[in-house]
Amino acid sequence: MATTFQPVTHVIFDMDGLLLDTERLYTQATQMLVDEYDKVYTWEVKVGCMGMKEQNAAQHIIKELDLPLSVDQYVDKIHALYPTLFPSAQLLPGADKLVRHLHKHKIPLAIASGGAQDSYLLKTTNHQHFTDLFSHVVLATSDVHVKNGKPAPDVFLVCASRFPGQPPKPEKCLVFEDAPNGVSAAVSAKMQVVMVPDNRLDTKSMSHQATQILNSLEDFIPELFGLPAYD
Repeated sequence: MATTFQPVTHVIFDMDGLLLDTERLYTQATQMLVDEYDKVYTWEVKVGCMGMKEQNAAQHIIKELDLPLSVDQYVDKIHALYPTLFPSAQLLPGADKLVRHLHKHKIPLAIASGGAQDSYLLKTTNHQHFTDLFSHVVLATSDVHVKNGKPAPDVFLVCASRFPGQPPKPEKCLVFEDAPNGVSAAVSAKMQVVMVPDNRLDTKSMSHQATQILNSLEDFIPELFGLPAYD
C-alpha cells in the first residue's frame, strides 16, 4: 500500500473521535435523551450519522428510533445535555504528539468538523493551547459556506480554501478521519485520507476508500506522506 501514498503539504483533521474522545460523550448524551422514550441508541444507528451536520444527524436518529420529536426539538434537548458532558473531553492517544510535531515543522494544519460552534467551544474548553496550533477550524453545522455535510466533500474543500497564502490543491491535503462518512467526504474531495476508526467498526468496506487505516494516531509514520519524520 505504501507505493500509493503521495507527498502532501497540508493536513486537515476531523475532531470528534479522532483528536478528542467526544464520540463517547455524544453517545452518552444521546442515550440520556432517548431514555425518555424507552429507546436504545445502538452502534448501528450511531455509525449512520457519525460526522454528519447536526440537523442531518438528528433527522437520522429521529427516523431510526421513531422518536416523537421534530429536528428542532431534538436539537434543543441534546444541547441542554452538552454543558455537563463536553468539558470533560480528553485528547486521544497520539493526537498531541502528532499535531505538535507537524506544527513545529511548520506544516499548515486545520480542523474540519461536522459540529457546531457552541459545542466546539465546550469540547475544547480545556484544550485551548492545543487548538491554537491549528490555522483555522471549519464547523460544518455553523459555517454558511458548507452547503452539505459529510459524506459530501464541502467541509474539506472549504477548509482547504482557507489556508493562508496560496490554497493547496486537494491532492496536496491529507485528511485524518475516524468515521465512514468522513472518509467518503475526503475521497470525494480528492484528498488522501488516513482512517483511525473505532475498533467496533467493520473497516473492510472502507479499505478500498481510505488511503491508510490505523489503529491509533500513534501508529502514523509522517514520512510516508512526505512529511517530516519524528525527531
